[in-house]
Amino acid sequence: MPELPEVETTRRGIAPHLLGRRVETVRLRRPDLRWPIPETIRSSLPGQRIDAVSRRAKYLLIGTGAGSALLHLGMSGVLRVLDADVPAGPHDHVDLLLDSGRMLRFTDPRRFGCLLWQAPGTVHPLLGGLGPEPLSGAFDGDLLWQRSRSRRGAVKSFIMDQGVVVGVGNIYASEALFAAGIHPARAADRISRTRYVVLANQIKRILARAIERGGTTLRDFIAPDGVPGYFEQELTVYGRDGAPCRTCGTPISSRMIGQRNTFWCRSCQH
Repeated sequence: MPELPEVETTRRGIAPHLLGRRVETVRLRRPDLRWPIPETIRSSLPGQRIDAVSRRAKYLLIGTGAGSALLHLGMSGVLRVLDADVPAGPHDHVDLLLDSGRMLRFTDPRRFGCLLWQAPGTVHPLLGGLGPEPLSGAFDGDLLWQRSRSRRGAVKSFIMDQGVVVGVGNIYASEALFAAGIHPARAADRISRTRYVVLANQIKRILARAIERGGTTLRDFIAPDGVPGYFEQELTVYGRDGAPCRTCGTPISSRMIGQRNTFWCRSCQH
């Protein structure tokens, strides 16, 4: 599933082609994805100028004066900017035709993504109760320490809780905990403020690096058969079960934590 850096890379890729453009037509080739697509998408979006292309957690919002289209890529979703006459394939479910002669196409083979609507002045229920953005000034080690005091579960599950901080998915949680030297199964309330400061800084560093790497392939978003240039991951532990730790040579361990496969080094993380 695309994580926050991949979604931010997608936002940066499509935004220059959408901002200031008017939506002329909405083509919906099916009535639903993960959830039913609201009729408001078809009735309110055409004729509107796109004023903003933003991201909240792993959701993308295409903002207009009438409201915002709310998109989630799910497990297999892809957004591409194409010429308006490119034929649709079997998994091309949504097209937003623009006054530029191009279109934004949403392709989703597994249909775990969504296209919903957020009315002006409201916050969609999916966005309510979310924690701060990890790259914002609202997120730091003090916040993690304060919110962890009554949390006895594993620290990895804690930092993946979207109510604590958004967008720290499975891959980047494992990577950040390794960089901070923290065992992923340690109880969240048994970690010191000092170590949470280090962990928060590593989360910021790793996510920023992933976004930076993804940003080098933005041209792929406008190729007719292009797919987003996902972060060429410089992974230290994730997916490396049994391989030597890049720091000490100890074989990388893995186990399920919070129903997610988790990777760490027994020597470097405590």
